[in-house]
Amino acid sequence: MPAPHAAPPPPLRIELTLKTMLLAIAVAAATWVALRLAPVFIVVVVALFLVGTLNPIVEWLEQHKVKRGLGIGMVFAAMLLAALGILALTIPTVVKQFAALVAQEPALRERLVGRLSQYRATQSLADSLRDVDYSALIKSVGGTALEYSTRSAQVIAYLVSAIFLALYIMIDRDRLRGGLYAIAPRKQHVRLSRVLLHLEIIVGGYIRGQLLTSGLMAVFTFILLTICGVKAALAIAVIAGIADVLPYIGVFLSVGPAVAAAATRGTMVVIIVLVAMLAYEEFESRFLVPRIYGNLLKLPSSVVLVALLAGGTLMGIPGALLALPVAAALRMLIEELRIDLPGEDIDDTAARSEDARGVREYDRRTAGVPAAEAAAIAVEISEKREAQARTKKE
Repeated sequence: MPAPHAAPPPPLRIELTLKTMLLAIAVAAATWVALRLAPVFIVVVVALFLVGTLNPIVEWLEQHKVKRGLGIGMVFAAMLLAALGILALTIPTVVKQFAALVAQEPALRERLVGRLSQYRATQSLADSLRDVDYSALIKSVGGTALEYSTRSAQVIAYLVSAIFLALYIMIDRDRLRGGLYAIAPRKQHVRLSRVLLHLEIIVGGYIRGQLLTSGLMAVFTFILLTICGVKAALAIAVIAGIADVLPYIGVFLSVGPAVAAAATRGTMVVIIVLVAMLAYEEFESRFLVPRIYGNLLKLPSSVVLVALLAGGTLMGIPGALLALPVAAALRMLIEELRIDLPGEDIDDTAARSEDARGVREYDRRTAGVPAAEAAAIAVEISEKREAQARTKKE
């Protein structure tokens, strides 16, 4: 007797409820708004970076009997004077060097064409250089320059906005901090203060790392160009130090002006400068950056390299600049929130006990106290704990 046929499976039906559709629309709208507000987010982040960098200096001045308002004014004035000094040192010299290179371009091109014409493999390249059409090049560069000038104006406007936002945050620190603590659950105030304190340490470490690597690049470039007898070595070294901040394209902006300035000293000097600059760039990226940022931000060298690649891929230059502090902040949040990762088995009983003791002290000292004063007490407790942890490590 034949076996009975099995009943066919019921058809797959997908039903979208009104709640699911509204949630999908809300997520899409939030994503669209987030993408549109990306420049605003970057302005806020840059402002917080400035606050985290400059606030320790202001607090140091406060400890030395300087009023906070006066200290903020002194710090921002010093930053403005430093920026103007760098611009005054670099821009006139760069313009002068560029004009000199333009004037010497026919002779340099003729010399290069003569060298290339001596070999059959480079004969076609020599012919192309000999017949360069500058009119077409100028037209294409003109349109590109207009586009980049517009973007540069936007970047400058965003940067000025970030500076003023940082100034406002530092001036109105107590009220803003009180408002933040007022909306946060009271039992999380001590943890919030620790997170903010560690974020300030991370930002400070990141900025110190940037200043250190940029300063070393400037010093190396200055010594190299001075030994090679290149004019305007100081200005070009400053440009190389500033360009060193930019990931990926920084190598071109650092090496390019140095090599262009060395062109006036002959082919051998150009080769020496080019090889030395590229060797130092490799040394910096492979040795200095992982160790400097790894020590300051407590990140392994592999995480530093992966974070730079991921940030640059996702958001370009801003993403690469923010990758390291963001990675360090995520690591810190996992540690502070006592999140147990799947592959880790860490005994954090002592840390949790210390957290509970800090919360009890905070509750005892802030009973009936306004949010602004309570925030200051939470910061005091966190700073005391951080100092004790630093002393134990030493």
